[in-house]
Amino acid sequence: MPEPIYRLRVEKDVDVPMRDGARLKADVIRPDDDGRFPAIVNLGPYQKDKLWVPPPTLEEAPNPLMNWETVNPEWWVPRGYAVVRVDGRGSGKSPGQCEPWSHAESIDFYDAIEWAAAQLWCNGKVGLSGISYFAINQWFVANHQPPSLEAIIPWEGFADLYRDGLFHGGIASLFMTNWFTAHLLHHTLGRAAQHSPDGWQTNTLWFWLHNSLDSGAFRGAQAQWERITVPLLSAGNWTGFGLHLRGNIEAFLRAASPHKKLRVHNGSHVHPFYSEEGRRDQLRFFDYWLRGIDNGVMDEPPVKLAIRKGRDEVEWRHEHEWPLARTRWTRFYFDLSAAAGDARVGALVEHNPARECACSYEASSPGTMGSSSAASSQVMGGGIRPGMGVALLTPPLTQDTEVTGPLAAVLWVSSESEDMDLFLTLRNIDPDGNEVLETGQQGAPVPVAKGWLRVSHRELDRDLSLEYRPYHRHQRRLFLAPGEIVEVQVEIWPTSMVFRKGHCIRLDVQPRDGVGSASYMHYHADYNTGRNTLYAGGERPSYLLLPVIP
Repeated sequence: MPEPIYRLRVEKDVDVPMRDGARLKADVIRPDDDGRFPAIVNLGPYQKDKLWVPPPTLEEAPNPLMNWETVNPEWWVPRGYAVVRVDGRGSGKSPGQCEPWSHAESIDFYDAIEWAAAQLWCNGKVGLSGISYFAINQWFVANHQPPSLEAIIPWEGFADLYRDGLFHGGIASLFMTNWFTAHLLHHTLGRAAQHSPDGWQTNTLWFWLHNSLDSGAFRGAQAQWERITVPLLSAGNWTGFGLHLRGNIEAFLRAASPHKKLRVHNGSHVHPFYSEEGRRDQLRFFDYWLRGIDNGVMDEPPVKLAIRKGRDEVEWRHEHEWPLARTRWTRFYFDLSAAAGDARVGALVEHNPARECACSYEASSPGTMGSSSAASSQVMGGGIRPGMGVALLTPPLTQDTEVTGPLAAVLWVSSESEDMDLFLTLRNIDPDGNEVLETGQQGAPVPVAKGWLRVSHRELDRDLSLEYRPYHRHQRRLFLAPGEIVEVQVEIWPTSMVFRKGHCIRLDVQPRDGVGSASYMHYHADYNTGRNTLYAGGERPSYLLLPVIP
């Protein structure tokens, strides 16, 4: 990598003019040199002046310029990059009303990119890099194709506010409501209120919850893949299956850019971005596209995956496509013949059982505050609880088995109520019956993968659906009649795991969040009650589709 040679020049509270006359506040940290340099721009609500003190395990040392989820200027600027941090409208020191991930915000971002490109210290080329919020809105500004935007690195950033963030399979994610409340508090009760005491009046939370179908209201906060033509390095996290991972994978599958790379790592939300290995990937990509350095990065295989071996052990591997061409798409059929009584444990088998069987379970637990209580929905302890769904296991594996790629499940179900929620969790069970967990994006232990569906949202988009990645329209509710049996396809977010010899693959089918949901729990509507029934075998084959890598 290039040696650091430049000192830093820091300019605080620079005015960035918007097309409507507003002036947003930015910090510009650039080389103390008369040359012209590419710019890395961020825009968002996390307050540019808010110092982030990173954990001691981070590979980059704390310094006074560290800011949450943004590149570290003390590393990037000496290597010939300018760093521009803009307080989004209505946040930090910028006036106006904050509307997170809105069409209006993406227009502001466009103007900030073109402003940076026009500065005398800039070579006219702008790149975007950042985690989470600073990754997400990269997709939405790329929809507009700013002429000076040369490359983007959306690092763990969802791409569809509806499907990836707000409503998993049509079920409201409480992470998003909690996130909004936290930043509303920061801006109305924290230091930011000294600069903009009247911001955050727009009722974003009501807008989000009121639009519980994908009616078009969120179009400004959804990647328009046919319009995203800029070179991109999409970086996902296998444990980000409650928020970001799906968007990073969809980007590589569907973006129109002829120059795109996919990288999927493991572990916490911030450590990989600031690691020496992660910074090297970012720098090589930007050096090629923003500085014209022919370093061979685009001649390498476009996919880089951390293949998980269990308990946070990984092995990096390069691939030429996604899903992998050598995938053996393998169906594991549900056998419910033994799933009777309180145990409710069935089997995952190679062939569809000839005889149809059914297994019923309660949608709500007795003794809780009710199914609408988010706090009571977390199942504590080790295994599946009586009445809380069905567990399905393979026999102990006879050899190490790698599962890498997208997953899906087909289920036949009915309910006593007009609707039902399906929570699918893929688990790695060792020979002693203990679950093998990974360090999750938010630091808590997590299982292998998750998927969700509210059954009334089962209608598929036939043009976008694939066998291994069903794509739901979410444009109307198909409520159930009591006892009506329907077929549903459930998207399980992509994963990679080598299940060791002697381990079992387990799929939990539950009516609510289970063990390992931690930061990504859901609102369970008050009609998610009564008894649900799962059917399998005979004319109603239910199965799990896994991408087995030989």
